[in-house]
Amino acid sequence: MVLLRSCWGIWIMSKYQIVQTGRFKKDLKSMIKRGYNIDLLGFVVDTLAAGQELPAKYKDHALAGNYKGCRECHITPDWLLIYELDGDTLFLYLTRTGSQSDLFYQNYLV
Repeated sequence: MVLLRSCWGIWIMSKYQIVQTGRFKKDLKSMIKRGYNIDLLGFVVDTLAAGQELPAKYKDHALAGNYKGCRECHITPDWLLIYELDGDTLFLYLTRTGSQSDLFYQNYLV
């Protein structure tokens, strides 16, 4: 177990150490600017870091393709979190967050 200070200023017992990728940090800034409730993300991250299973409403599932080895959950119907749990080193990698179109569709200029 690791004692971590969550981004909400509360000390929590955690099984996994949280690692935010650079891309995740940029995505998070974008979600804050859009007015998303970051406390919802905090609950999900704290639950995952504690090694607990997410409730079914978050639709947690494995991904394939470019994100093979990662998992995705729905914080809200159109707000996703892509993450990876490394059981060997006990790290929780926060890879991406955003809407479905932010994460999986590229905008092409015509």
